[in-house]
Amino acid sequence: DSIFFRDGVRRIDFVLSYVDDLNKEWEKNYSHKSCNKTQLSLMSDLTSLGQESEDGKIYFVKIHAPWEVLITYAEVLNIKVPIKENDIPSTVENPLDCMLAPLRLPEKVMHPEPDYFTAPFSKDKQELYLINDESTFFSPSMRNRIVNYILTRCPYGTEEGKKKFGIKRLLNNGTYSAAYPLHDCQYWKKANDPNCDNERYTLYMEWARFLRFYKEQPLDLIRKYYGEKIGIYFAWLGFYTEMLFLAAVVGLICFLYGLFTMDENMSSKEICDPAIGGEIIMCPLCDRECEYWRLNTTCQSSEYSHLFDNVATLFFAIFMGIWVTLFLEFWKRRQARLKYEWDLVDFEEEQQQLQLRPEYEAKCTQKKKNPVTQEMEPYLPVTSQAVRFCISGTTVLFWVSLIIASMIAVIVYRLAVYAAFASLMENTQSLQPISGLLTPQLATSVTASCLNFVIIMILNFLYERIAIWITDMEIPRTHMEYENRLTMKMFLFQFVNYYSSCFYVAFFKGKFVGYPGAYTYMFNRWRNEECDPAGCLIELTTQLTIVMAGKQIWGNIQEAIVPWICNWWGRRKARSNPENLYSRWEQDHDLQTFGALGLFYEYLEMVIQFGFITLFVASFPLAPLLALMNNILEIRVDSWKLTTQYRRPVAAKAHSIGVWQEILNGMAILSVVTNAFIVAFTSDMIPRLVYYYAYSESEDSPMSGYINNSLSVFQISDFPDRNRPKLNPENFVICRLVYRDYRYPPDHERRYVHTMQFWHILAAKLAFIIIMEHVVFIVKFFVAWMIPDVPADVKAKIKREKYLTQKILHEYELEKLKERL
Repeated sequence: DSIFFRDGVRRIDFVLSYVDDLNKEWEKNYSHKSCNKTQLSLMSDLTSLGQESEDGKIYFVKIHAPWEVLITYAEVLNIKVPIKENDIPSTVENPLDCMLAPLRLPEKVMHPEPDYFTAPFSKDKQELYLINDESTFFSPSMRNRIVNYILTRCPYGTEEGKKKFGIKRLLNNGTYSAAYPLHDCQYWKKANDPNCDNERYTLYMEWARFLRFYKEQPLDLIRKYYGEKIGIYFAWLGFYTEMLFLAAVVGLICFLYGLFTMDENMSSKEICDPAIGGEIIMCPLCDRECEYWRLNTTCQSSEYSHLFDNVATLFFAIFMGIWVTLFLEFWKRRQARLKYEWDLVDFEEEQQQLQLRPEYEAKCTQKKKNPVTQEMEPYLPVTSQAVRFCISGTTVLFWVSLIIASMIAVIVYRLAVYAAFASLMENTQSLQPISGLLTPQLATSVTASCLNFVIIMILNFLYERIAIWITDMEIPRTHMEYENRLTMKMFLFQFVNYYSSCFYVAFFKGKFVGYPGAYTYMFNRWRNEECDPAGCLIELTTQLTIVMAGKQIWGNIQEAIVPWICNWWGRRKARSNPENLYSRWEQDHDLQTFGALGLFYEYLEMVIQFGFITLFVASFPLAPLLALMNNILEIRVDSWKLTTQYRRPVAAKAHSIGVWQEILNGMAILSVVTNAFIVAFTSDMIPRLVYYYAYSESEDSPMSGYINNSLSVFQISDFPDRNRPKLNPENFVICRLVYRDYRYPPDHERRYVHTMQFWHILAAKLAFIIIMEHVVFIVKFFVAWMIPDVPADVKAKIKREKYLTQKILHEYELEKLKERL
């Protein structure tokens, strides 16, 4: 159980594995020789995996990068290394630190390395750097990053005049079965080798166990072991979870306000009153088959709708518009601090923009001079780019159309089964005890939401493969371009997939119903849905809860249980071997592969959740609380699976969360608009306010009479044959239209035309949207302007480090010059 060769000195920086195959032998040999040209130490090892493997034998090629290789490529990759211990005094301690002591981790875990001033490595200035020991000067994550860089660019032959190179291609064609760096020890116990750092064990004990959910994350140790890219992700996820705590507390208070004021809601009182709601006869919910019904049968659903549709809804919508700005602005500050602490200040231009993808170099045969580097490099002709983008755009539109078609299919399902549910619930005596709570609208919404969730999961499986295929076909130039393009495509697919049903319920359902005798039909067959008498907000809440909770539960099952089962099944083949023969590289070989896009799916999952708690939060103030509980679990699930179930990922640098920052900014702006429309058009707040101030007839109880005022009257004799119910047992003369409809009565000269109150309410809604959007946007932009993206102390430290680095380099050059003179 060691990460060193038998001499105990040379570290195994990377492992390649392959199943013996004579047809691939020449490619292995050629790639071995090509890698040897870079002076990597290679050693093949034959290890038996027992009788349950395909042929009983797998070969492992263990790679060690000597000092000369490391310093050569450290200069190529512009890796920053220590030149002097940081002498800038640390920030003043927070007086509340003593209260936060239970949340803290030991200092050695939080800060495993001293803080240094750093400078890009140069082979010619080795004496400038703090090189105490060549074997430990470059951390294991730096070493495996350098080796991976070499392997991705090793040529191993030609095919049809094109060079063949890169370990990725050899993995794809089956020459090698795996390529990975080693974990430094078992996660549940320390290694016997005293040279092992046992960082994996420390991460598991202090970070990856769920019982540590209340502890801070050891970000510096995560960065040291896994690299900056994974470190940035966990820093962002932790910060997002901390900010959710505030939103969850405020959302819970708003929910409790609705709960404690349920008995004071005049609308539900009138609906439940046998003398008012019991005497109001409502028009049938479907054509022919449905019967007339009394308004008080929806008593319970109207009471529960007050939990989410009250004055606190408006406050919470405005609060979340400001919260999302605070979250994004404070994250920029946190990110700026990490960029300084992790030596990423000048990283982007040097690393991300100038390094070509090996696939791009392999597929592009034409060359031109790079204006930045002034070197000849491959490029893709403009005509080829245009053709590829046209194919890509067409494919994306086709799949987005498929999502919309699936949503329309769900809507058709809703319309088709709505009449069945309405008829069933009216005519089945056994359902009477729950008919007040489980209305036809709610039953349709619940079943449709579950169906929609199943369709979402099926389509997600397809989108992932389609998005990767499209992005590969475009042949992006750099790794950053590749990730950004894939991110935009996948996010577009997921956005339409997850949110389309919520947009339908929030902004379309119940808005285009018509009235008896002039109902609106989809495809001239299915009558459009009406909202529940309590409004569509409770249905939007139901839809949001099912999709959001279902996604989070299914996501955690996929992330935790599936890798564990795969690893358990894989370990069965090693049971016949004694534990002391089960080598470190063999143990890691049997783990799951994290993959280059592993973090991409983690970000995507969290950003989709972010959309649920911002775009539709006015309908469900408990959404941030659900997200908070999920994220507390998510951090530990992600850390557990990364530490215990996956091979060690190749370390990669990243100075930010990338294009996800722009996506979050866009969703923050969109959320203000969607919540303003939800409060105006989906909730019942504006009609109630208009009635309170303009149409109320009682000074003592201004909201009394609101229900009777908001329900339009329809004369039953005016029903056309298509809509007329088969039965009218009590010979009703009139019935009331869909809730919150304002039309002139049948005895008016403008019968069934919208009244002036309808236009007053519409004007109030539009005015509210304009006012709310402007108020929230002004506050957002003012808050963003007030909070600088980079903290003042970080700016000072960056300037100080640049000054001292230049001074040290200048003094070094002067000393060299003096020696030569």
